This record gives sequence, structure tokens and C-alpha cells, in this order.
Amino acid sequence: MTRPAWVPDRGEIIWINFNPQSGREMRDRHPMLVLSPKKFNDRTGIVIGLPMTTADYNSTNPFAIKFEGPQGVISYVLAHQPKSFDWRRRSAKIHPWKCVPKEVFTNVCELLNQIISLTE
Repeated sequence: MTRPAWVPDRGEIIWINFNPQSGREMRDRHPMLVLSPKKFNDRTGIVIGLPMTTADYNSTNPFAIKFEGPQGVISYVLAHQPKSFDWRRRSAKIHPWKCVPKEVFTNVCELLNQIISLTE
């Protein structure tokens, strides 16, 4: 199997299909912030990340990290919904925003760590 030239990398924003979904999970095609490193994503074909949305009701969500994207678009990274997907089978593509600012990535990782306590 020929590997694609592009492989998602940590800190990048990708478009990916969240279907099928269940309950309160996000559905359809949305941006996702990639947490897993490129080497892992390439070798396994799996990407681990967090969904992103522009839904304004997340402004009061304590698990959503708010940031301003290009042209002043307000977006939220949902730290309480980590996902892993086969990025090749779901035809993931790089998002036009490319990546989040480093401070946003750091804040997201710190919040996720508070939720699941990987390190103390």
C-alpha cells in the first residue's frame, strides 16, 4: 500500500468524519485537533485528537478551550471528548487553519490531563 505524502501531526487541525456517532457525541465532518505524533499516525493509521466546533453554546462549557482563528472566527476545542479514528479510511484532510497556536495546544493538553490524570 502506498502511503500518502501528508500525514497528520501533533498540533495540526484536520477535517475528519465523526460518523457514526452515538448519544451526545459529535457527528458529521468537523475539525479535529491532533494530539498524537506524526510517527504514530503514519505507522498505525490511527489519529488521536479532540473535536473542534464553532458552536457558541460552548462559551460556558468548562471543558472547552476557546480561541480565535483566522478572520476572527471563534472556535472551541472540546477537551472532554478525546477520539481515535482511522484517518486514512475516514479521508482526513488538513484544515485551512493548519494548526492551533502553541499556547492553545498547551492549554488543551493541561485540561485533558486534569480530566484523565495521565501525569501528576
